[in-house]
Amino acid sequence: MSLVHATTVACWVPATGWTGVMISGPSGSGKSDLALRLIGRGWRLVADDYSHVFASAGALYAAPPARIAGRIEARGLGIVAVRHLGLARLVLAVDCGVQAPERLPEPDRVTVAGLDLPRLKLIARHASAVEIITAATAAL
Repeated sequence: MSLVHATTVACWVPATGWTGVMISGPSGSGKSDLALRLIGRGWRLVADDYSHVFASAGALYAAPPARIAGRIEARGLGIVAVRHLGLARLVLAVDCGVQAPERLPEPDRVTVAGLDLPRLKLIARHASAVEIITAATAAL
């Protein structure tokens, strides 16, 4: 099991269950802010800031470290409690950079815990970030 500097959230997909998205980027890039906006749309928190990631049966999974389970940082407010999941299967990695991504990027992948995940690059604070992640997850 690897400890990854990433916030993980998940949405319910009837055919597969809780489907996770791992959001990474430098400190202050808006990972938690983006996660809070997704949670406001019905997603669930798995882990904020750090996620335990592991491979099992050809899939990647994320779980929260015990001491931060159910907590997320709301910048300007502090640490708040939210509904969370203990485990989710990862299907997408989101890289929150500081530069605008390409308009029509080639498909990208990242290796995590020995397995590849599709990777989406975006700016977390853009108004469309939630819709982009939702569309990308639905397309997988």
